[in-house]
Amino acid sequence: MSTVRGLARARLGDRVVLVLVEQGVEQGVEKGKARVLATESGHPAADVLREALHTGALEQAGGETVPVDDLELLAPVANPSKILCVGLNYLDHAEESGVEPPARPLLFAKFPNALRADGAVVEVPQDLSGELDYEGELGVVIGRRARNVALDEALDHVLGYVAANDLSARDAQFSDGQWLRGKSADGFCPVGPVVALAEDVEDPQALRIVTRLNDQVVQDGSTEKMIFSVAEIISYASRYLTLEPGDLILTGTPPGVGFARKPPLLVKDGDTVTVTVEGVGTVTNRVRVV
Repeated sequence: MSTVRGLARARLGDRVVLVLVEQGVEQGVEKGKARVLATESGHPAADVLREALHTGALEQAGGETVPVDDLELLAPVANPSKILCVGLNYLDHAEESGVEPPARPLLFAKFPNALRADGAVVEVPQDLSGELDYEGELGVVIGRRARNVALDEALDHVLGYVAANDLSARDAQFSDGQWLRGKSADGFCPVGPVVALAEDVEDPQALRIVTRLNDQVVQDGSTEKMIFSVAEIISYASRYLTLEPGDLILTGTPPGVGFARKPPLLVKDGDTVTVTVEGVGTVTNRVRVV
């Protein structure tokens, strides 16, 4: 369970619900308790977070209170209209990758099939397991529709933040000529454990990101080293793509990725990858090659 306040999508008995998890007493909710805000619909493409954002359920008071121990945490976003990612957004990562830093945010996409919850096992096809790599990142969840947003208003459209792992099959990524297969296979986007609310994150450009492969620290960076800030990414992307409530943006990874090491340090069958974003949360997943 998360150690920060945030919104969680969780299984509660036979329901999937959106809950507000509090750490401490606030708004009548005690530590160890969660307030149910909404129940996910039965639609095949349901996503209770998106549904709640569109219906205004997040602003409504009341709702049953349940023990957090009764909840099975799921990926906090299930079916966003888009998952945008930013490549090479840290100068040191661009340098270790042997490429020039981008002049503008380098956008690419993942699909919802890539999403996995904290604690889920990521099953990787055998033919994508040869050069599997980790990328610890800060994820941003959009709370309000954003279209052609000014830089100084961009953060007003953020609901909150998640820890994310942009798993990457480097052999497919580099051999295909584009990044889709190597970046968006099933399970290649673990996120969580909750959406830490933007109002509780004082500065998204001052967050430490630490990635561990098993017990080894392999990345230790800070969002202050981003080439393009969270606000700049949102403002830029919104010129071309309308960002909808519930959309997810992965903002890039700091240096230390496995393929750039000498010798390379890659993710193998049975390994565990843990990404911790300061003040946001930790997402941990074991890899199984199938």
